[in-house]
Amino acid sequence: MNPQTVLAEVLVDELVRLGVREVVLAPGSRSAPLAYALHAADAAGRLRMHVRVDERSAAFLALGLAKATGVPAPVVTTSGTAVANLMPAVLEAHESGVPMLLLTADRPPELRGTRANQTTDQPGFFGRAMRWFHDLGVPEARVGAQAAWRTSLDRAVAAATGTTGGDPGPVHLNLPLRDPLPPETEPSGEWPESSSGRPDGGPWTRVESRASSPSGPPLPMVARTLVVLGDASPRLLESALGWARRRGHPVIGEPFGRIDGEGNGVRLPHGVRLAARAEEPDLLPDRIVVVGRLTLSRSLARVLRLPDVRVDLVVEDHRWPDPGHVVHVVHGVGALLDPATDITIDTTTTGTGTVSEPAGAAGHPSTVATEFRDAWARAASEASTQIAAELRWPSGPALAAALLRAVPEDALVFLGSSNGVRHVDLVRGGEHVDAAEVVGSRGLAGIDGCVSTAAGLALASGRPTYAFLGDLTFLHDANGLLIGPDEPRVDLTIVVGNDDGGAIFADLEYGRPALRQAFPGVLERVFRTPTGTDVGALCAAHGVRHVEAASAEEVAAAVAEVPIGITVVEVPLTLPRRNRRL
Repeated sequence: MNPQTVLAEVLVDELVRLGVREVVLAPGSRSAPLAYALHAADAAGRLRMHVRVDERSAAFLALGLAKATGVPAPVVTTSGTAVANLMPAVLEAHESGVPMLLLTADRPPELRGTRANQTTDQPGFFGRAMRWFHDLGVPEARVGAQAAWRTSLDRAVAAATGTTGGDPGPVHLNLPLRDPLPPETEPSGEWPESSSGRPDGGPWTRVESRASSPSGPPLPMVARTLVVLGDASPRLLESALGWARRRGHPVIGEPFGRIDGEGNGVRLPHGVRLAARAEEPDLLPDRIVVVGRLTLSRSLARVLRLPDVRVDLVVEDHRWPDPGHVVHVVHGVGALLDPATDITIDTTTTGTGTVSEPAGAAGHPSTVATEFRDAWARAASEASTQIAAELRWPSGPALAAALLRAVPEDALVFLGSSNGVRHVDLVRGGEHVDAAEVVGSRGLAGIDGCVSTAAGLALASGRPTYAFLGDLTFLHDANGLLIGPDEPRVDLTIVVGNDDGGAIFADLEYGRPALRQAFPGVLERVFRTPTGTDVGALCAAHGVRHVEAASAEEVAAAVAEVPIGITVVEVPLTLPRRNRRL
């Protein structure tokens, strides 16, 4: 039998035994053995295969599938530049801790370094972004080969998911393959051993979880504690909200996760705007507990640098975010578990000591804690009133509010980077409390791959899924719309706020009047980069439904429909008044 065919069939079988149910294939010649094996497994209902012609979009699709399930969706590619196109998604998975498994076909070793066509140095290509790398070796018909292939895949999935004790992230298995690549149509000989795996249907090597995170005793009770939520898993966010509710602490932060439901009443809206008021005497905390990774706002980063304020960080993995070098203690998730006994509440915390106040029965919040929480609640109410008065259509914040009001209760909303996520942060939780779960790719917060990532979330979540993107973010991954007619249907509504370019740059330092006057035309051409693209025509070229919404009511009507297939809702936006000359 053809060794390449046997290797591919064994690897696909072991993937299924490991619990993998989604695989993304970017076709090519060198990866043909895996393509045949995956097609057979898909036809048999053992897994679901997604074929994409663009490797970059394929990798981000796999990222979205894994974000929704926690299980890696292997990406299979041919050799050469196909492998290089995986890098953007690899870096996002590396920084955000999303499991990813790369299965890259390669030329055999004798062709490396010979200038053979489509041959480059693939081993170690992704460098330190990998949780584990292994060059599998050219398949040979020898006793013991299949066990070695299976255990290599078991190690790869364990490393990608963090089961072996590290953080979840990308893993690379490089597969050098010799000709012949297609399977034989007529049997040519026997393999020296059976190709079946373990008789119980499980993986060849079971790996018990050794995952761990920085841990320690539960966090002490400090009355004037402000909890700041960043980008984190739903499990960690829910734990933090429940802990804050029991302790009576106010919560602000980035707009990810859910904002209502049991335990979420302490989460206040307009986190970035509220953060700017943290130095006011009634709002000044003695301690800040940061949960997850802050990625969005300089205002939140400034809060962590308040003098004489202790900063505690709660994370799930072995790396901790502290770009400002202000964190005093790093805690694991266990720090959010309250002890069974009564709590002593530290009412002030400084660099020289603490003053304590006894808690009420079973550690109920003290008077100091209650007054502190109420002060933040009043500030949030004032911000809601002010923001509601400021909302004008058409604008990004008004569009974000219309979207959040209209999505179903169980919706999953993916936010692209740039202005959209900031507009959602501004309005979320104000006059209308939505029940959606909001997610984003905040590992590197890039604008690439967002359409494909959202598609992966839609395919794997089983929930009404929406994406809120700016026009550049949408166009940057237009190939995410390139889905063949035989592929699993993606049910996704993409709301595109179209201000023809990167409007966010006008709100950064590059938009300052002095700079614009000194360097005329630079902001427009090399930062905003307007494209003038006809989004409707682009959608038509891909056979994707396109709707133009010119009012909040039209947005609501389009979004209220449960996604069936891909729909792009384009909303023309004007820039803020100060930028209308652009």
